Order: sequence, then C-alpha cells, then structure tokens
Amino acid sequence: MRRRLAAGIPVDHMEKGNGKSQRSRLCVLASLSALFWFLLFYVHFAVIGGPSPSLDESVEMKTVKDRVGSINKPRKVRESFPFMRALRTVDNKSDPCGGRYIYVHDLPPKFNEDMLKECKSLSLWTNMCKFTSNKGLGPPLENVEGVFSNTGWYATNQFAVDVIFSNRMKQYECLTKDSSIAAAIFVPFYAGLDISRYLWGYNTSVRDAASLELVDWLSKRPEWSVMGGKDHFLVAGRITWDFRRLTDLDSDWGSKLLFLPAARNMSMLVVESSPWNANDFAIPYPTYFHPAKDSDVFIWQDRMRKLERPWLFSFAGAPRPDNPKSIRGQIIEQCRKSKVGKLLECDFGESKCHSPSSIMQMFQSSLFCLQPQGDSYTRRSAFDSMLAGCIPVFFHPGSAYTQYTWHLPRNFSKYSVFIPEDDIRKRNVSIEERLKQISPEQVKIMREEVISLIPRLIYADPRSRLETLKDAFDVSVAAIINKVTKLRKDIVEGRTNDNFIEENSWKYELLEEGQREVGAHEWDPFFSKPKDANADSGSSSAKAAKNSWKNEQREQT
Repeated sequence: MRRRLAAGIPVDHMEKGNGKSQRSRLCVLASLSALFWFLLFYVHFAVIGGPSPSLDESVEMKTVKDRVGSINKPRKVRESFPFMRALRTVDNKSDPCGGRYIYVHDLPPKFNEDMLKECKSLSLWTNMCKFTSNKGLGPPLENVEGVFSNTGWYATNQFAVDVIFSNRMKQYECLTKDSSIAAAIFVPFYAGLDISRYLWGYNTSVRDAASLELVDWLSKRPEWSVMGGKDHFLVAGRITWDFRRLTDLDSDWGSKLLFLPAARNMSMLVVESSPWNANDFAIPYPTYFHPAKDSDVFIWQDRMRKLERPWLFSFAGAPRPDNPKSIRGQIIEQCRKSKVGKLLECDFGESKCHSPSSIMQMFQSSLFCLQPQGDSYTRRSAFDSMLAGCIPVFFHPGSAYTQYTWHLPRNFSKYSVFIPEDDIRKRNVSIEERLKQISPEQVKIMREEVISLIPRLIYADPRSRLETLKDAFDVSVAAIINKVTKLRKDIVEGRTNDNFIEENSWKYELLEEGQREVGAHEWDPFFSKPKDANADSGSSSAKAAKNSWKNEQREQT
C-alpha cells in the first residue's frame, strides 16, 4: 500500500524542497572542504614550515597564504626588502650569471690607483714599484735552473693581493652596473698598501685617515643603505693584526679599520684572519705561479706528480730567538741532525731563502714540508710548498685549518700532517720518526690530494681568465656570494642567530652545513691564551705583526 503524501503539500513543492536541501548539503560540503584546505595550508606553512622552497615557490606560497587569511609574512612584506630583485636572480636558470653578479664601487682614485702612482712610498725598505707591475704580479722570473715552467712565473710580493685581486675582478664574467641585481658589492680599496705607508713613524690619525674617509664615502652611497654594508667586501693583502688597533695611542700598532662600526658589517679578505672576530676571512698568500690558461696548470700538476723526491722532509726558515714560544729552534736542530731532512736556513742578508728558484727546488725534492708558525700564525711558504706538490706539516691549527676554510678541505688529514707544538716543545717528538710511520701508499694519496688543490690556491694572471678551473679568486668570490645570499634568505625568512658568540668565530668556520651551535673543541687550548676586553689577541698579535715587518726590513737591508 502506497504511503499517502503529507496533507497540504503538493508533489511539485516536495521536489523543489528536495533540490534546495541538496544544494544546502553541497554548500556545507564545499565550506568544509575549503576549511580543510585552509587548515592544511596553515599547518604546513605556518606551523611546520616545510622544506625550504625556491624563491618563486616562496612568493606563490605567500600569495596562497594571503588568500586564506595568513599574514605571517605577506608578499608585500617580502617584496619590501630592497635586495629581493637580486635574490630572485638565483632562480633564473636561463641566466648563467643569475645569483653571481658583482657590483664594483667606482672609488675615488686616492683609494687605489693613486697609491700605485706613488709606489716608491709604499714601503720604507722595499721598492714596491717593481712588485706592483704586471697587474700586481711583479717582474717575470727567469727559468735558468729549470725549476719553473716556461710561462706564468713572477717574482710576486707576498703582500700584493690587493692589486692582484682588484685586477682579477676586472675580468670577472658577471660584473654589473646595476647594483639592484648584485649578489655582492666589491670595494676596491687597497687597504694593505694604504697601511704599509704609515706604520712606522706616523700617528694614529694619519694611519686611520683613509679608512675613515672610505667608510664615510660608502655610507653615503645608496648601495650601502640596502644592507648597511653587509653585502660589501674588500681585500687587504696583509695580516688582520695590521688593522686591529685597540686604542688611539700612537704607540699601539696598526690602524683600526676592522674595528670601525661600518667595517664590522663588511667582509674583509686578508691573508691571515683573526680566530676571535667575525668580519675577516683568510685567503691564500700569492705564490710565484700565475697561469694564463688551464693547460698551464695541468702541465704543472702532471710534472709535480712525476718528480723524484729524495728528501723525507725539509724546512726553509730562520729561528726566532726573541720568541720563547717558537719551536723553530727545535725544528732547525732536528733538520740538522737528520740524514733525510733538508734545511734551507734563512739567515738575514744574502740567503737562498730570497731566491724563489732555490725555495721551489727544495720543496719539489721533498715529500713533506715543515710549516711552523711564522711571526704570526701563517706564512706564505705553506702555499709555495703545496704548489710544489709537497705535503705540508703544520704545528698549530691557526696556521691553516682555522684560516683557509674556503680553500682547503675540512678533513685536514687528507692533505697534511698535524704535529702539535707541545709534542716538539715539551715531549721531544722526532719529526723524522713521526713521518716515517706514514706508509708510502698513504703518502702517494696525500700528495695527489695536495696536487689536486693547486688550482684553488693560486691566483691566475689578471690579464686573462681560466676556462674550467677555479682559482683562489674564484673560490673567494663564490664564498662571499654564498655568505651574502644565505644572510639575505635568513632575513626574508626571519631566521636569526641570537646565540652567536663572536669570540668563537674560528669554531663556526669548522661547522658542517646546517649546524649553528658550537661547543667544546679539541683545539681550544691553542686559542685560549689571554685576550683583552675586546675579544682580540691584543698586544701579543700586535707584537707578531710588528715582528713580521721587522723581519721584512731585515730581509731587504
């Protein structure tokens, strides 16, 4: 029996009512679906964060978040950062220079070129005119003894990086006149040549004059306002201690360039950096070899592989009798006593140590080259020896491992031997016996690693450009760009590093990718000597810098 319809409700009205009910259910389902997707987007992007997206994806996600009501960091906020145009070039795969553009400040010539015109005044004891020739490479070396290859060898001054680097920058393939797309901004100030003029016999106001003028000039530029100078970098071809004067006393050493507030924001590339400060980075000392093309490097590397090396180890250097902490005296004594050790004594005056040919010849005939501290942590000799395919032996981590982290492997045992200074100073460890414990097979592997590093440790001829190889200049520029790009991304994403301790700067440089926190380290005893209130090595490092200049004076007189 059919159920009777409800009284008073016609059939056609019932059908219309059912339609409305269905539409209502659809509206409810659509609303629930929209709510579901809103919650999904909110949880994923606002709470979890998800993996780091590309810049284009970031903008798209921010737009979606705007649409669903999230105001965590809307697109307008992101676009307000003045460096966003430069940052977006990273993701432009069709542009070979995307994310690699460098803008070079057009400084008044008094900050660079005028110094070269007055090259005779750059040093009290050295005629720097010959060393600033050939774009900073110095005069060509004659290959009389057959130690060098036929081309690319110059009598390069160890402190000439200012000029070499600036001239290499002129050949950089991704220069731009548009600072808004620049990944980093180069300041071609010859800081090393500037301070070398005034270290002896001048008061602090004279020593600081050019540095103060420079930061005043930079701070007025629109490029500076983008990041307050944090995207700027400059090069100084001397050790950091020449630019870290702590007081305004005329008796104190150097200039205060690296302590100026503006300079604290910039990155300064020096041949030796401070372990306790974050605004300087070490780049290699220049060697004598400056190839013009890739084949020059390949030929040299192949030659270093095939050499016979009759000496187990060698050392080129002079003792430091005025420094009771120096182990050079013990090293020289061990070299003299060993039948498999070679010594090139660098007595002041006439010495084979002043002959590039003699030095390179000894390094080429040695399996290991001893590299103790010089007057400061580092010395050019380490790079000359590696250029010769000789495995370096370091006695302090500050001589290489905490310095040239852009250019050398973090795993130092791959290319070098480490013997702590105290093993020589107190325990009377035999260097010869320690090196003899390394098997011939391991020596061969280590030497190959050293030879493979040669391209990134040398500066190519500034008048040309290598094709497939990356030299020390290329490595340094890429590292600076990476540093600035990472900082920009952190700013955009709101990431901060509030726990950063500048006094532990040397530890941060040794962290693996993604790590941010530092703790106790096996090398703490090497960097725990007393420091003054400014977290710097103070008088001891200033004394080391002063001694390096005194030794430079003795070598020239």
